[in-house]
This record gives sequence, structure tokens and C-alpha cells, in this order.
Amino acid sequence: MEYIDIPGSRLPVSRLIKGTDYFYHHSYELAATNMDAYLALGGNAVDSAHIYCGGQSEEVLGRYMEERGNRDKIVILTKGAHHDKDGPRVNKQAIADDLQVSLERLRTDHIELYALHRDDPDVHVGVIVEALNAHIESGAIGAIGGSNWTWQRLQEANEYAAAHGLVGFTFSSPNLSLAKAKEPYWKDAVSADQATIDWHEKHQLPLLSWSSQARGFFTGRFSPDDRSDADLVRVFYNDDNWERLARAERLAADKGVTAIQIALAYVLNQPFPACALIGARNAEELRSCDEAMRLVLTREEMEWLDLKRATV
Repeated sequence: MEYIDIPGSRLPVSRLIKGTDYFYHHSYELAATNMDAYLALGGNAVDSAHIYCGGQSEEVLGRYMEERGNRDKIVILTKGAHHDKDGPRVNKQAIADDLQVSLERLRTDHIELYALHRDDPDVHVGVIVEALNAHIESGAIGAIGGSNWTWQRLQEANEYAAAHGLVGFTFSSPNLSLAKAKEPYWKDAVSADQATIDWHEKHQLPLLSWSSQARGFFTGRFSPDDRSDADLVRVFYNDDNWERLARAERLAADKGVTAIQIALAYVLNQPFPACALIGARNAEELRSCDEAMRLVLTREEMEWLDLKRATV
């Protein structure tokens, strides 16, 4: 396993981060088995959120760490302040409330990586940064980040933090994948465009990508004529993405791997520290991701996959 450093985290963070959006009490043994296999590969970071599985994701993870006695070996990434039916909740009270509930569910007194699940551009970044810093000072949070924040708001927040002697965001977690999203997968979700990639390269801010494998677009199960997955059609079906898939298949054949492994390698070979949130649910899928993490793509191959050059 490979790792990156994120300022504020007490441990290095594995470049493959285990997703938990299928962790339910009724399938606890499956979750525990998958966690055991992931840790056996050297992974140590787990992604959850206040809203995942109606709270069960964090509860199952908390139970698992307590039963295994391995809390000190795990980096928790969890998220709060997601909007609800009444609208945005990115404010001091919502952050405090969600954080406290997450700590209780996770059966811990600290969270290594805490991200705001959404942004509210109508709230001044100073209010948000100051609220998060209070929890850093209390020891409840190690590092802070934005999930689905634009690079402009991240920069604004970090400029405010620097000007006021506060801790800024040390990671970001938008969608980044070889297949480019035509529109947000969910309301207010943010996908990394070229300007975002350029900004991360300039600042070397770690990026933790959700839907790093484009929700199965590169598995080979889909084609332009297969419109069975309405969300996949809505977000990823276009000529450019089919060409990216074709190129990933060609490069995969040359390297003796699979197209979905090329797609994951694309995320992890960015010119800045990058991790991928993975949805692997069995040992075979975990091994595939681990192999993909070890693939090295040249800058020319990356540009060719992304349709920025005609040949490689």
C-alpha cells in the first residue's frame, strides 16, 4: 500500500480509502469481513458520513473498531453539515451537532479527517473556518477539508485562515475520474474540472476522489445502447467518455490489466497527492484496486487518455 501525508492527520493516509456507504447493521459480518481484507492489504483509511445509511455506516464502523480493538490503526474520514429538506446546513450549530453525533456513533473522541459534505456560498468562509478551528483546538478533529467545494471557495477559506492565524483546509474531496461528469450526480455535487486539477497541482493540496471509477463506467458492462442505468446515462454518457473508455481498454491491453484499473490509475497518477475512495466489496475487487494503485502512467499517457493528444 502507498500513503500520503495530510497535515493534521496523526497517521499517513493510504491512497486507497475504503468506502462504507453499504455498512448496515443487518449486514455487519459482510462489512467486517471487507474491512479485515482491506486492512490486510495495508489500507488504513475509511470514508463515512453523518448521512450514510441513515447513520448506520458510522455505527457499524464504530462497532467494528471497538470489537477489533484497532481504532489506533485507522484513519477516519467522515463528513457533516450536509443539506436537508429545508436547504443548506453549513453553519456553526449544524457542524457542532453533526460532529458530536458522529463521534458518538464511531465510539471515538477524535476524527482524523473531517470534511464538510456540502458548501453554502451564502455563508462567509470566515464563519466556517472559525467554527471548524474550535473543534481542532478541542482535539475532536485533526484535519479539515471540503467535500464538494469548488477550488475558488477552498482558496478563499485558506486565505482567510492564513490571514487570521487559523488552520485552513488541508484536503479536498470532489469527484475526479477519467470519465467526465456532464452534470452533478447529486444536487450540489462537485466534479474536478481542468481548472480544479490545475489549482491542486499548483498548491499540492491532497485530493480524495469519490466515484473515482465513475460508478462502474469502465467495467465493460455498459455501452451506448445500454441505457438501463438512468443516472449513469445522465452523468457520463457522451461521445468523449466513450472515447476515453476505448482508449482505457487499448492501454489496458498493452499493459496486461483491465480498463477499470487504468481508470483508477488515472486518478492516482495526478501531479498532486491523490487518494481514491473505493467501493470494493470483496477480496477480488480489493486486489484489483491494489494492483491499479501500483500502475505508473506517464504524463503523455494521462493526456492521451484524457483526449488532450491524438497519439501516445
